[in-house]
Amino acid sequence: MNRVLIVFPDTPESVIELLRRETQVSGPIDASDDWESALRNVEAVIATAQPQFTRQVMDQAPRLRVIGRPGIGVDNVDVEAATARGVCIVNTPDAPTQPVVEKVIGWMLALSHRLFPADQIARVPQWQGRSALMGNDLAGKTLGLIGTGRVGSRIAQICSNAFGMRVIAFDPYANVERVKQFNIELIANLDEMIPLVDFLSVNCPLTSETRGLIDERRLRMLKPTAFLINSARAPVVDEMALAQVLEEKCIAGAALDVFNVEPPPLDHPLLKLDNALLAPHLGSFTQEAMLRMLMQTAEQVVQVFRGQRPVNLVNADVWENRKK
Repeated sequence: MNRVLIVFPDTPESVIELLRRETQVSGPIDASDDWESALRNVEAVIATAQPQFTRQVMDQAPRLRVIGRPGIGVDNVDVEAATARGVCIVNTPDAPTQPVVEKVIGWMLALSHRLFPADQIARVPQWQGRSALMGNDLAGKTLGLIGTGRVGSRIAQICSNAFGMRVIAFDPYANVERVKQFNIELIANLDEMIPLVDFLSVNCPLTSETRGLIDERRLRMLKPTAFLINSARAPVVDEMALAQVLEEKCIAGAALDVFNVEPPPLDHPLLKLDNALLAPHLGSFTQEAMLRMLMQTAEQVVQVFRGQRPVNLVNADVWENRKK
């Protein structure tokens, strides 16, 4: 019987039961446990974004046939090395969309209406400082998107229809006809787009092209009243440059769900700033999304074992030469 290692704490019992019908399950364990040793004796692994599946790790796991990544990102997996070794990689790109979209819009509202400092002032005598809480409507503002995939296009749809915002986007790979359906206006040059926006939302994957895309130069091109939101991958934005720009009040604020090191060190400059709204990587962290992601991942792992091509096979080229 094929064996599956789960490196995903608090995996729902319904997901484990689905796997147990056709496989032998180990775990769930945490990424801080000795998952590499456990990986040596299994045919599949379902894991969070923390374990790094390098070629060296895969060389120590000769039985491995499937790596399951609940969610969309696979930047913790050496895709080329997995493909060369006949290892299938599956993910669940649709499952986390809704909670990420909701959080981005929630951060936009919280930043624009100053909801977090408002909570603090509501707790002090005479509401001292209330006059500093003047916010701004979202209506009529311009949202700039970096990336128009599932998350970006859904954010655009809601912000355009519900709030009356203008939505512009930079995405060299966008389907022009598709983005028109979401009231998105494509801007070919990122440097031309950045000075126009009131909100800049990062929604692209981490690639060699997007790493460091929003550097200090581009951060300083934003309006002093603009907000930046990164719910995608931390290295797309120069984290230390952002901290400097925020400290200098060059932009109004930022909301970050991702960091270069998670959790960030306690002396990280972003942790000291009152114009930075921070979250501990909660993008898809809802009960509904977690169940969807894990269930869809488990179903695809079972499909591979049955010889059925999974719906979301990341390394499509592997299928004909997959390990059996």
